[in-house]
Amino acid sequence: MNAPTTSFRAGLVAGFGAYVIWGLMPLYLRLLHDFAAGDVLGHRIAWSLLVLAGVLTVSGGWRRLAMILRTPKLVAMLFASAVAIGVNWLVYTWAILAGHVLDTSLGYFINPLLNVVFGVALLGERLTRLQWVAVTLAAAGVAVQTVALGYLPWISIVLAFSFGTYGLIRKKAGVDGLSGLVVETLLLAPIAFLWLATRPYSVAELPGWQIATLAASGVITATPLLLFGRAARILPLSTLGLIQYLSPTLVFFQAIFLFGEELQPARLAAFACIWAGLALYTWTLRPRTAVAS
Repeated sequence: MNAPTTSFRAGLVAGFGAYVIWGLMPLYLRLLHDFAAGDVLGHRIAWSLLVLAGVLTVSGGWRRLAMILRTPKLVAMLFASAVAIGVNWLVYTWAILAGHVLDTSLGYFINPLLNVVFGVALLGERLTRLQWVAVTLAAAGVAVQTVALGYLPWISIVLAFSFGTYGLIRKKAGVDGLSGLVVETLLLAPIAFLWLATRPYSVAELPGWQIATLAASGVITATPLLLFGRAARILPLSTLGLIQYLSPTLVFFQAIFLFGEELQPARLAAFACIWAGLALYTWTLRPRTAVAS
């Protein structure tokens, strides 16, 4: 077995691992249904900081972290990305606990096409005619749900925009995934600790299984991000782009078959428009084979 093949397979394993963990996140969050979304997020940030500090120590990354912290521009950019991912985590957690799992799935199906729009509007990228059709189909999906159900799917939109904004800022910041995540977690930690300090209970008073479940949030947060970072370094962007649909697909099936959410015709039509847009956009990215003369 040659080295490139081994490396590619390692990248696939890492990529699938990351998106499977993200896709199964609702199952984990449902274990914490006794807590408010803010409590879950506070614990997630606090325990993640502990796990990431350990990973940083093992990987010898403290020097890279110090360099970032001495660069005000990078700190400012990572503060903005921390706010974006904090909003994303909070809304996602609240939506899962409140029974809006389908809306979270829709948001992460919208996200790849929203990234395309960001690329055009902010990075000067150009789209083909078919790619514009794909983006229009996604917009039509949101419009269908808004008109038919009588409300804007704000959960889906906030999740798509916050994660898209996060990705855009991190792309511009150009820092490695682990160091960036540690800085973001450090910046969010004071808010998390302050929030947890105001709670009418202490962790020590909780049953052992709840303490263990909350503590697991650090590993559950850090592991897929580290796996994703490894996959992103190895796999072509087109391959990683296809794997990313695994996560919202898993969430979609959990919403229908495990959590009993109703897939109304209007919502199904919205999903169909977005799926069609994703399929069309993915097709435009296929490798072009040379034609022999």
